[in-house]
This record gives sequence, C-alpha cells and structure tokens, in this order.
Amino acid sequence: MSSILPIVICVVMLFWGNSDAQLCPTFYATTCPNVSSIVQGVVQQAALKDVRIGAKLVRMHFHDCFVDGCDGSILLDDANGIDSEKDESPNVSVEGFDVVDDIKTAVENVCPGVVSCADILALASEISVSLGGGPTWQVPLGRRDSRTANASRTTDLPGPFEDLGQITSKFSDKGLDSTDLVALSGAHTFGRAQCQSFSRRLFNFSNENPDPSLDTTYLQTLRQACPQGGNPARLNNLDPTTPDDFDNNYFKNLQNNRGLLQTDQILFSNGGADTVAIVNLFANSQTSFFDSFAWSMIKMGNISPLTGSNGEIRADCKRVN
Repeated sequence: MSSILPIVICVVMLFWGNSDAQLCPTFYATTCPNVSSIVQGVVQQAALKDVRIGAKLVRMHFHDCFVDGCDGSILLDDANGIDSEKDESPNVSVEGFDVVDDIKTAVENVCPGVVSCADILALASEISVSLGGGPTWQVPLGRRDSRTANASRTTDLPGPFEDLGQITSKFSDKGLDSTDLVALSGAHTFGRAQCQSFSRRLFNFSNENPDPSLDTTYLQTLRQACPQGGNPARLNNLDPTTPDDFDNNYFKNLQNNRGLLQTDQILFSNGGADTVAIVNLFANSQTSFFDSFAWSMIKMGNISPLTGSNGEIRADCKRVN
C-alpha cells in the first residue's frame, strides 16, 4: 500500500475567492482526535457486507463537492425548504447513505456536535481508497455542513454521455485541470455501473452501430451482460480485470479500448487530447497515478467549503439541526 503526501500544510482556500477559509488535517486534534479510526472501523465493517462500499463512498464525496462545494448537501433528505439533491438524475444511483449514517452515529457517540458530515465524506473516501490498496493522504478537515441543498445545480456533475469538451469544462469550472480529470476518473478502477449508463455504446451509438472505440471482444462480452431489452439496472464491473482493487489497471484498460463508460474511453480515444498522455503516464506508473490521485482528491475536497461560522455541524446528516 502506498503512503504519500505524509505532510499536508493547512490549505488556504483560493476557490471562489474564499481566500480566508482554511482546512487542516489536524483540525480535530484536540476536539475529536480519534475521528479517523472511528470512521475506518465503520467502513471496514461495512466492507465485510458490501465489497462496493468504498467505491460508493468515493462517488458520494465527488457528487457532493461538484454541487455548491463540499458541504454535505447531497446527504439532505427532502424537507420544508429543502429540495433534495438525492432525487435528481445524476444522484438516483448514488448509494451508501446508510453507512454514512452509521459513521455519524459512531462519531457522535464519542465526539457529539463536533465533526461535520462533509468531513465524514472526505475521511471515508480516503479510507476507502486506502483499504482498496490505493494511496493514503492526510485529509484537510474543518468543513461545515450546509443548511440547504441545491437540486438544480446537480447539472454541474459530469454525465455519462457527455463529450470530452463538456466534461473538461465542468472540471475547469471547479478549478480542476486535465490531470485532475484523468486522475479522479481513475476512481473507476473499482466499483460497478448499471447497463443503462453505457448500453447505447453497444447497439446504437451512431447510425445503429456500436461505439467504434470499443474493443470488439469486450463489446461482445458487454452485449451478453446487457442485451437489448434486458435489465437496465444490472451492474457491471467498471474494471473487468481487478474490479475490487484500487490500482492503475483502469488506465491499461483504456489503452486496450476496454473502458466501460463513454466518458472513460474518451480520455484515451481522442488522439489530439492532452488526456491521452496522462492516461499513458498512469498506465505505465502506478506511483504516478497514486500521487496524482491523492493530490486531486485534496483539490476536489477544497471546492468551496463552508468554514468558520458558516453552516453548521449537523447532528443527523439527513436533516438540518
């Protein structure tokens, strides 16, 4: 298991003009010093029942941060004055909320009213990656929870059918560059995706033909798994080689035209795109991927957090206090 970025200085936020907001790995050093081990214990127990939980938690953190910043807004249920983000199309397949609730309960039992749900998502993501065999990093902490959700802004999330220009633009809008895009896409080295998120590539991508960037053998395998008229919610491995391990095989799959989602394969199939060189770098060096992934996760976790007296520390991640 790789351990990188052993020392992370408190991050001064530059996103969206929040130059005075700070996150720091030692934020809970005196108020809840065991928070990381508490979160890890719950995630480890959850993984015994659900091998996919790590990928689910990383995805949830990503979906939280891309909508008005890393503020735990994705966790809020519908309520008076709150239109939940959970019910919007980019989020209806997001899972793992019950485990977040379990983590929050465990943390509240030891450190009541101290640790935010937004920070729990960030910690659970790092722990999930580490437990999967991926890199470790010190997570900057100190986020607070929003009192609102923003369902209309879920369109900020990249969609599975968008082209590279659209996705790159959405990442750029959050202060993330092409290296961040490729590195964070590497989270698809574990987890699953539903047939409906890629089946168009198999049968009717263009003029009723399959996506030409798909390896023909892989195409036939996917057609058997996701036949026309079959179950659109059936799950398929994002990485057909090592589906539950966090490694760099995702990028080797792209080199072999075996990216499951259209938004995976376009990172390598657009010959003139700068993402191709980054895919090749990560395919050839797992260390380079791990280093970049950790740093990109820190950057993503720094998108517009609520700090100081803004927001609140929710007692229940599903509802405001």
